[in-house]
Amino acid sequence: MISMEELAESLHLNSNLSLKDIPDLNLYMDQVIQLFERQFADTKRNDDDKVLTKTMINNYAKGKLFFPIENKKYTRDHLILISMIYQMKGTLSISDVKTSLDRLNEKVTDDDAFDLQRFYESYLQMVENSSEKFKTDLQDHYTELTKEIRKLEDQDEEYLEQLLLIALFTNMSNYYRRAAERMVDEIGNNL
Repeated sequence: MISMEELAESLHLNSNLSLKDIPDLNLYMDQVIQLFERQFADTKRNDDDKVLTKTMINNYAKGKLFFPIENKKYTRDHLILISMIYQMKGTLSISDVKTSLDRLNEKVTDDDAFDLQRFYESYLQMVENSSEKFKTDLQDHYTELTKEIRKLEDQDEEYLEQLLLIALFTNMSNYYRRAAERMVDEIGNNL
């Protein structure tokens, strides 16, 4: 079985769209798609998976997940919001993503003092810190799990380890998803 360190490495946890990755000029849709495909290519499960498509971007725009574009071009702020949508949609429904981002979109368009780029940098810093904690947690879970598996005294130890890890990871994922949904509900109730 793959080691937890190798597993964490294979996940490319620090694949994010940083501000230095975003050009200073506005981009057309095809350029946005190319940027995201290049930046998140390592995070795809299969090579033929798409990170972002025209249909996705159009659906986000129609669903008002980000503020309207001008002259068919996307600004740095649009790319930041699309990056956040990309990360959130893996766990939350599009409706929940919209609820979460509605007030942020208002702040970006209505509040000249709000600095979306600074907010996004804070987000990226927290993501980096979380990825380090995740790596430690992986190893801790594996250490605890191997002790439990040895108690079973079964010949199929590797399979049982993998199965228990899968069950544990999905359970932990559910905890975080449910916590995120609860926070979305709280935001929604405050509208």
